[in-house]
Amino acid sequence: QVQLVESGGGLVQAGDSLRLSCAASGGTFSRSSMGWFRQRPGKEREFVAEISWSGTSTYYADSVKGRFTISRDDAKNTVYLQMNSLKPEDTAVYYCAADRRGLGVITTPPRLADFGPWGKGTQVTVSS
Repeated sequence: QVQLVESGGGLVQAGDSLRLSCAASGGTFSRSSMGWFRQRPGKEREFVAEISWSGTSTYYADSVKGRFTISRDDAKNTVYLQMNSLKPEDTAVYYCAADRRGLGVITTPPRLADFGPWGKGTQVTVSS
């Protein structure tokens, strides 16, 4: 089973950028589609972005489209989330997870129940 560790979060100002990393070990990372999710204060965990096993397909939540970019480096067993033009409403704990179904491709809409196990997350705080 794959284990995931997120990193790269921090406190930034609105308009700044951050790059999150998700390092995977064990499991079949290179054959899994991978997703980023976030949980804002007082809210349920929500989908942010997904990338297929090949890296050729991506899918984004409307709220981050055009600002965030998901990518993967299978040689490093790592998935990234480049976040630009950050807004205070992007403040959340960000998590990555593998699509547990092992399909490798993106299915829409992404369902939280199809992803897991989860890392511990990394906190992103955007001040106005």
